[in-house]
Amino acid sequence: MDDIRTAINAGDREALAAIKIPSSYRGVVVRREDERMFEGVAHRDKDPRQSMRVQEVPTPEVGPGEALIGVMASAVNYNTVWTSIFEPVSTFRFLEKYGKLSELTRRHDLPYHVIGSDAAGVVLAVGAGVTKWKVGDEVVAHCLNVELEEPQGHDDTMLDPQQRIWGFETNFGGLAELALVKANQLMPKPAHLTWEEAASPGLVNSTAYRQLVSKNGADMKQGDVVLIWGASGGLGSYATQMALNGGAIPICVVSSEDKADICRRMGAEHIIDRRDFQFWKDENTQDEREWRRFGARIRELTGGEDPDIVFEHPGRETFGASVYVAKRGGTIVTCASTSGYWHTYDNRYLWMSLKRIVGSHFANYREAWEANRLVALGRIHPTLSSVYSLEQAGQAAYEVHRNQHQGKVGVLCLATEEGQGVRNPEMRAKHLTEINRFRGQ
Repeated sequence: MDDIRTAINAGDREALAAIKIPSSYRGVVVRREDERMFEGVAHRDKDPRQSMRVQEVPTPEVGPGEALIGVMASAVNYNTVWTSIFEPVSTFRFLEKYGKLSELTRRHDLPYHVIGSDAAGVVLAVGAGVTKWKVGDEVVAHCLNVELEEPQGHDDTMLDPQQRIWGFETNFGGLAELALVKANQLMPKPAHLTWEEAASPGLVNSTAYRQLVSKNGADMKQGDVVLIWGASGGLGSYATQMALNGGAIPICVVSSEDKADICRRMGAEHIIDRRDFQFWKDENTQDEREWRRFGARIRELTGGEDPDIVFEHPGRETFGASVYVAKRGGTIVTCASTSGYWHTYDNRYLWMSLKRIVGSHFANYREAWEANRLVALGRIHPTLSSVYSLEQAGQAAYEVHRNQHQGKVGVLCLATEEGQGVRNPEMRAKHLTEINRFRGQ
């Protein structure tokens, strides 16, 4: 691993090609034997630090159409939290199902799960049939794993019946020194970013792009009023940037003044503190008066306009309000449901006002590539706030679980320190303020 790290830092393709792939590597895992450890524990009290472990694991064989990458840095997503607390189901059910698909996928069904759905690093080996990528290429990986053997996926790869999220529904994920991906998950690493910065947009940036910009999501246009829940968080921070970059008008909902300040630094003018609104009277009863008060606050900020688009991801806590405040003919586009999957809302405000609910999940190949291109062009910037070591990944996931973070939380893998991997310092200098906008938050 030291030889691989040295060759990557030197940009020495010949040296990388000559290095023998290690037979094992360190990765962050959850273990099948622990999947019942949180039974009877309240959701909020389940602690990722108790289940996430750094473990030496065997290096998987690189199959046809696959690539092995040396991971310099990764990041924590909410699916990392779900995996670590075995909610809503243990991810070992996903690995078991995938393992039954073919002889090649059987490798994924193991008593441990190497997790993580983001990565920035360098190609170390490619399998048969891979022609686009070569050893030494600096890459980021998006998390769409799909077989593409069925017709349904060839118009939109997210509709393939064998679509999965890498590192969540498959093994050999990105929170590790090495990672196994399908070669079509790879995209060029933005040259002006460090490894940890380049690793952080992947999942959330692509998700926000499909959800908000793509015709498969809300199909945002210039001038649209866009209500963004959790606007300074891992997903919302990219939605806020895309709204501003695309000529829309974001209404940023946040839960602290620090988070409001970050939204202002991104360029947003309209901020709502969600602590000022209590949408539930009790565990089972929503308060329509609070929906009305929330809608009135939005109209105060916009000069009387309701949201054309509601960017929904908290789920249970906010969904009733989201349906209510969307404008007549507006769109509520939803994913994730981090506060709960069971959504209740008053259907009168949906059907009688001709509103639409659109489900959105990650992004197809084209959408992921377009989202990464925006980062490479300096139009969308990383929202990295803090960086941890591989050994501290459990703590990083804990902070995301407890909403103690801003933007994205990064994890160093093969990289020994922050700041490595910049290949275009001139471009970086132009965007340094935006790149560092979330740091230290």
